[in-house]
Amino acid sequence: MKVLILGSGGREHVIAWKVAQSPLLTELFIAPGNGGTEEVATNVSLDISDFGSIGKWVIDHDITMVVVGPENPLVAGIHDYFLGHEQLQGVHVIGPQKAGAMLEGSKEFAKDFMMRHGIPTAKYRSFSKANLEEGEAFLQTMDPPYVLKADGLAAGKGVVILNDLRSAIDELHAMIQDSKFGNASTTVVIEEFLDGIELSVFALSDGNSFITLPTAKDYKRIGEGDTGLNTGGMGAVSPVPFADADFMAKVQEQVVRPTFEGLKEEGIPFQGVVFFGLIKVSGEPKVIEYNVRFGDPEAEAVIPRIKSDLLEIFIAMGEQTLHTINVEIEKASTATVIMVAGGYPETYEKGSPITGELETADSLTFHAGTKKIEGVLVTNGGRVLAVTSFGDTMQQALEKSYQTVEGISFEKSNYRKDIGFDLKALTASD
Repeated sequence: MKVLILGSGGREHVIAWKVAQSPLLTELFIAPGNGGTEEVATNVSLDISDFGSIGKWVIDHDITMVVVGPENPLVAGIHDYFLGHEQLQGVHVIGPQKAGAMLEGSKEFAKDFMMRHGIPTAKYRSFSKANLEEGEAFLQTMDPPYVLKADGLAAGKGVVILNDLRSAIDELHAMIQDSKFGNASTTVVIEEFLDGIELSVFALSDGNSFITLPTAKDYKRIGEGDTGLNTGGMGAVSPVPFADADFMAKVQEQVVRPTFEGLKEEGIPFQGVVFFGLIKVSGEPKVIEYNVRFGDPEAEAVIPRIKSDLLEIFIAMGEQTLHTINVEIEKASTATVIMVAGGYPETYEKGSPITGELETADSLTFHAGTKKIEGVLVTNGGRVLAVTSFGDTMQQALEKSYQTVEGISFEKSNYRKDIGFDLKALTASD
């Protein structure tokens, strides 16, 4: 089987790394890829937003499957594009059609969907220019902190949490009137703040049945102790100690199953991944958000724990035979530490040479923002490398990842030294 993966980050590298292990694979391509993906696949210079060029390339190279890594092509309808072209209809696209991708493409749609199907989530209302004054009034009825979310895709930066009412009102105006997040904040969802501990769950669906993968937790803030600006993710661990069997049974019956049943009831086809961003509040799960692809960096912590053939799973998703698959999971814990460029998530430089031992006996290093210039590996993004290690415990896995990170360097490199800090007491008490 010939497979094309779309994307260039750590998520796409770990998917490629895992798919490359399959005996079912004939050739693996990744577009555009990065400085690390070329070790397991052939990098292809394609614009993943140019569906016409992708479709032509897929036809010319007899590609059987396309795995879509990031959300933008899914929300823009790449799966629909393939279905609408006779020569591409036989290609399995791993990722939902545009209707299903709306779970991530529109916060308002997702919240309304949860309400329709009784899926637990925060109370909310949506506002635009037409009812901006109502938005101000609604904020005044809320208790701080105030949570404002851009309705559309905003590269993971469209959520603002503020403690001051005046600042929240100003932010509402900035998002809607001043287009702070462009078209993404034409509509803004204001919702109640949920106080609890967060986790992530991936589920794979073929449109009829689904499989739930291990739990994970990521760390979004740039600074230790979850301080500073939000990033795309500074690290992740899997599994999370507070997600015991009783809690996960609630997640399955109150969140995961109703989501896929709701999609079927509404006639929304879904062959792909649902990322459930969850929070545990007083022992109960609530949904913070949906994504319609593997999360990053959670993928770098979860996918290495899958012992089964990932390509075989993807094939079953495309052929709607997922119910026949028994997914084996590695019992060991994993911990991922992200190395970022100095200045990230604000202004940062590219092109710094990366030195040190990236591959060790204890760790896997997945590339996010790298490329090779005349054979030299250099930085090419804000998040540069994702270092993942296994351990009998989370702490052991973290120690291995940090040891590997300390042996890698590039100019002004930065990483959080406290990944898993909020879980260590829970782990120790288990």
